[in-house]
Amino acid sequence: MPWYLLLVAAVGLERLAELVVARRNQQRSLARGAREYGQGHYPVMVVLHTSLLVACVAEVVLADRPFIPALGVPMLVLVLLAQALRWWCIRTLGDAWNTRVLVVPGAELVAGGPYRFLRHPNYVAVVVEIVALPLVHSAWLTAVVFSVANAALLTVRIRCENAALDQPRPAIA
Repeated sequence: MPWYLLLVAAVGLERLAELVVARRNQQRSLARGAREYGQGHYPVMVVLHTSLLVACVAEVVLADRPFIPALGVPMLVLVLLAQALRWWCIRTLGDAWNTRVLVVPGAELVAGGPYRFLRHPNYVAVVVEIVALPLVHSAWLTAVVFSVANAALLTVRIRCENAALDQPRPAIA
C-alpha cells in the first residue's frame, strides 16, 4: 500500500502544479481583458477533485482494499495516460489553458494537438483518472461515487464552457 499512497500523493502534487500554471495563465488572461464564466461551479470542482484524493486513500485504508494486479496494473497505465493527455492539453493551449473558464477577447479557438480530435480532451483525462486512480488499488466505491458526481459536474461545466466559447470574441478596441 505505501506505493499507492505515493501515487495518490504524486497525483496531488501534479494537481498543485496545474494550479500554479492555471494561476499564472489566469493573471495573463485577465490582463488581456478576459471574462470569467462559471464561477459558481468552480468551488464544487475544487472540492470534488480534492475529495477524490482523500477518498482514494480512505477507502483503501479503512476498507482494507487489496491490490489486484490484473486490475491495478491496467488502471495504473490509464492514470499515466490520463496525465500525459492532460499535459498535452496544457501544452497545446499554452497561456489559454486554465482550470477556470476564461475567454480573452479576440482570441482564436485552438484547433491543434488533442483539440483536433475533441472539443474537450482535458475532460477525457479527468474522467479516466477519476475511474482509474481508485481502481489501481480496488477502491471501487470511490470510483463509482466520484464518477457519478463528476458526470453531474461535467454536465454543468461543459455547458458553461461551450456557451462561453461560442460567444463572439471581438478584439479589444
